Amino acid sequence: MRGILPLRLRTLPLLGLLAALLLLGPAPAPTAAASPAAADPVRVMPLGDSITGSPGCWRALLWNRLLDAGHTDIDFVGTLPAQGCGVAHDGDNEGHGGELVTNVADRNLLPARLAATLPDIVVMHFGTNDVWSNVSPDRILAAYTRLVGQMRESNPDMRVLVARIIPMNPSTCAACAQRVVDFNARIPAWAAATSTDRSPVTVVDQWTGFDTATDTYDGVHPNAAGNEKIAARWFPALAALLEAGVPGDPDDPEEPGDAGCTASFRAVSGWQGGYQAEVTVRNTSAAPVTGWTVTVVPADGARVSQVWNGTLGTSADGTATVTNAQWNGTLAPGASAAFGLIATAPATSTAPAATVDCTTTS
Repeated sequence: MRGILPLRLRTLPLLGLLAALLLLGPAPAPTAAASPAAADPVRVMPLGDSITGSPGCWRALLWNRLLDAGHTDIDFVGTLPAQGCGVAHDGDNEGHGGELVTNVADRNLLPARLAATLPDIVVMHFGTNDVWSNVSPDRILAAYTRLVGQMRESNPDMRVLVARIIPMNPSTCAACAQRVVDFNARIPAWAAATSTDRSPVTVVDQWTGFDTATDTYDGVHPNAAGNEKIAARWFPALAALLEAGVPGDPDDPEEPGDAGCTASFRAVSGWQGGYQAEVTVRNTSAAPVTGWTVTVVPADGARVSQVWNGTLGTSADGTATVTNAQWNGTLAPGASAAFGLIATAPATSTAPAATVDCTTTS
């Protein structure tokens, strides 16, 4: 505490000061400096069954990987709390052990869960119990469609990441392995038909490269190695959505200087061991962009071997990165550009498909 001088030593200076203040008039009231309102975090709902929730340790790995990459403005949401893992993370989720996606749709369970959590993005690995129960792909995909419709009723700008589910080979279900293959083969076409510009549905291939012998502890549920693979596959797709921004967010890419884009995959032709495809990039922002980059994750173990109208880079896991050529990087608002690719594919692969994500520079 500062010392206080005796009044007799300060009487004359204080009287002079008071007189001066009276002549000048009252001092203006101080004004508080305005501070910008903090943006709400992006709310991400992990949706599914026990692979997502019990304890679903890939969520902990994904959460920390996102934070390490600088995505600190996120909030994992769900009506269920964290279920272990021993790793600090935001454990809220919607992974209900034993649930069938067809039952969730038939019993209209999702709307209340959405209303309680209000997600901006849904990360969905759902259908394993349906496949195990020999529910037909048609019924499962009809349930998917109903759930996506309910998501859009909750949030017309909902972003949906849907998995080609991990393999399954339990000792009590010899037919399950092939049922997963048959179901996964239907997902890309369903997603393409369901996706909209306002509410895109993006397929994330969790099946390719996942081995039930080494990546699960029971032929169904992931072990530590499997959780690492699942988190690694979700990360680029979810990070791309976070970088693009959520509509209505102050950091939305629709603001000048932070442009966004979409990428769409179209198979052109196929043959034994490969296919040709085209990827279209569209500037969805209100500002021009001067460059773009697309990540391509081919399905069924395929690998991109050649591109034109772009520059190709590849990683060890088969993810391809294509940047614009010199002549097609600048896009006005609403404009698009395209590049072609050739991919090699295993003889056992199904119809050509790939998960594609896009980022731009302004």
